[in-house]
Amino acid sequence: MADVSVIILTFNEEKHIARCLNSLLPFTDKLFIVDSFSTDKTVDIARSMGAVVVQNAWVNYATQFNYGITHTPFQTTWLMRMDADEYVLPELADEINRRVADLPADVGGVYIKRRVIFLDRWMRHGSYYPIWLLRIWRRGDGFCEQVWHDEHIKLSKGSSIEFQHDLVDHNLNNLTWWTQKHNHYTILEAINLLNYQYRFDNAETVQARLFGTQEQRMRFLKERYASLPLFTRPVLYFIYRYFIRLGFLDGKAGLVWSALQALWYRFLVDAKLMEVYLRAGRDKEAIIDYFMKEYGKDLRAIRPAPVKQS
Repeated sequence: MADVSVIILTFNEEKHIARCLNSLLPFTDKLFIVDSFSTDKTVDIARSMGAVVVQNAWVNYATQFNYGITHTPFQTTWLMRMDADEYVLPELADEINRRVADLPADVGGVYIKRRVIFLDRWMRHGSYYPIWLLRIWRRGDGFCEQVWHDEHIKLSKGSSIEFQHDLVDHNLNNLTWWTQKHNHYTILEAINLLNYQYRFDNAETVQARLFGTQEQRMRFLKERYASLPLFTRPVLYFIYRYFIRLGFLDGKAGLVWSALQALWYRFLVDAKLMEVYLRAGRDKEAIIDYFMKEYGKDLRAIRPAPVKQS
């Protein structure tokens, strides 16, 4: 097997966790789960399949994942990040087994393509595929950046390469669950957009570069997106995804996906930003106080330093 251990964060993932772990077993049995006190069968299922499970109170995704990096019991050369509702295709499992051991010493990370399945259809168009994510990295060479939403693994040293095959993001929950989850995400995304202007913290994040890696390019574009007027940008974003990048070719599921993810979600973010300006104005300290009072989010908190792996 490959010298890779996998870190997964969970909370009530009994629908997904067995599928995820089964897809990993062809290349590793070193599975470490940081659970946020699930109330379903997630922990029992994971332990029955050989995973090491610890429970830790949730703060945010980055803090929880960096806790996993620091506390993993496995001293493998490589670490891998997976979400519970994702799974590795057999071709990728085979590629990891074949290639990881022979990677040059100057390679610190591996990018993998993620394909999204929504309403049982692969979202091939709308610029949603391929989505390249740094998911495997050499121990000590990476950490999860401390941002409120849309976190990425950031390499602290080393170069990166790309693997050929895919992992799949296929959440099995219903649309009510999906919209409730993304309603919560809109709060975090609003903070992210405000942070580009107000710089609430001193977090070390992925560098914004138009001609860099995919997450660097997306961070660059998101900063430009943040400078556009409220309510015009989600409409423009939907037009770009659905029409210009041919999202309509994914059929009815593609229409629902683009309408929810590119239009509804981002329109709701802008509505919550409008509410912030209405209730708190544009003063930095007033905005900080507003998020603490309304959402319990402390924007003044200095983000933890990057974790150092032994």
